[in-house]
Amino acid sequence: MASTRTPHQIRNFVAGQFIDGVATFEKRSPVDGSLVSEVHEAGRVHVNAAVDAARTALETGWAAASVQKRVTLMRRVADIIERRFEDFVAAESADTGKPLGLVREADVPRAAANFRSFADTVASAGLHSYLTELNDGRSALNYAVRKPLGVVAVVVPWNLPLLLLTWKVAPALACGNTVVVKPSEETPATATLLAEVMAEAGVPAGVYNVVHGFGPDSAGEFLTTHPGIDGVTFTGESGTGSTIMRAVAASVKPVSFELGGKNAAVVFADANLDKAVDGLARSVFLNTGQVCLCTERVYVERPIFDEVAAGLAERARALRLGRPDDPNTTTGPLISLGHREKVLSYLKLAQDEGAGVIAGGGVPALGGDLDAGAWIEPTLWTGLDNSHRTVREEVFGPVAALIPFDTEAEAVRLANDTAYGLAAVTWTSNLERGHRVAQQMRVGMSWVNTWYLRDLRSPFGGVALSGIGREGGEHSMHFYTEPTNVCVQL
Repeated sequence: MASTRTPHQIRNFVAGQFIDGVATFEKRSPVDGSLVSEVHEAGRVHVNAAVDAARTALETGWAAASVQKRVTLMRRVADIIERRFEDFVAAESADTGKPLGLVREADVPRAAANFRSFADTVASAGLHSYLTELNDGRSALNYAVRKPLGVVAVVVPWNLPLLLLTWKVAPALACGNTVVVKPSEETPATATLLAEVMAEAGVPAGVYNVVHGFGPDSAGEFLTTHPGIDGVTFTGESGTGSTIMRAVAASVKPVSFELGGKNAAVVFADANLDKAVDGLARSVFLNTGQVCLCTERVYVERPIFDEVAAGLAERARALRLGRPDDPNTTTGPLISLGHREKVLSYLKLAQDEGAGVIAGGGVPALGGDLDAGAWIEPTLWTGLDNSHRTVREEVFGPVAALIPFDTEAEAVRLANDTAYGLAAVTWTSNLERGHRVAQQMRVGMSWVNTWYLRDLRSPFGGVALSGIGREGGEHSMHFYTEPTNVCVQL
């Protein structure tokens, strides 16, 4: 099979073949602005071909393949990802600017784990049956069989491109669906590298397809509006989710959305402060704040407010920005200069709204060609409250506002005062309070004394502007399969 890329070339993958697009666009490094690759943009004809290939593969064997065959292939994909571990590390870091250590620790291991976890889930899924006895003496056996949803459009973001790609593709394929993937234009490499892995593993041509491009009037729009798809799974901005929902509304196609967040952390005075501040530093600044689950609002009980603010500011200043291959680097750049402009606009807005800047607040001077990258200082604010736009709108950067509270009821009210509902964290040594507060949070995921700790079988998703549906374990099967009830009179 031909290589995915000639030097600096990333092509579309359709029906088991790498193909050119209608044009190419440059992918530049967020670290220093250097050229990473030239990417082939898919036109409508390429998207049509990808959907047709997926439909053909679905109807000529993949949907009817045994569960054992599909899960065996998924486990083989996981094995090959691990064998090509450093290839994935290099590709993911080049596109995102993430430190190599972070990619090795989180992104690539999780990609392999996703395929194994969903293989286990699908392999162990059983039938639900019910014996019905009627008053006239008749009885019937009812049971539900789950069948693939069909051809699924998989649209993934740039912040965790490989992790979130495999989080969707693994259950989709294990359940017997075929997919057309549209990665972000900012992070095209690992979705394309995964195509090589799929082919090597023996996944039939057309089961996994990749089209590159942008959103409106490009591959994203062509795919999500295509009449040949049976459902859309998307992770990204809430506004884009709304656009996709409108696109599929006329045909009433199912959607699974994990969207934005303006996540809160609540720190009570009885919390273990060292653990809480360490946890906050991670939840605010991990991946340069570019994780949907990151904390942007920190509510601190008043008696410990100054101590928490000082401790978190100290940890922010201790972060080391630098090249991904430098072992001392803790924090990479933002994904692009364009995204940095958005984050900088919020830094200015916060100051206009009267924020006190206790850490960061601007663009660092790193020297040399790094100054051409999309760098920004980890930033903390005080002096804001829930009435300010900076506290209400998602920034998606390494930023947080620290706000004091006086009572438990006030903390819950402030945390829930948002249009979003993805995640929340409660820090307290009183586990009775921890359970009580966590259950009152209007979010899809509520942590106590930890953050980002996940069991892949548990439900993942949000409410309100943060999304529709749940992913993870059997919860993913509710989207990627359609149940048919069979009733047999006995």
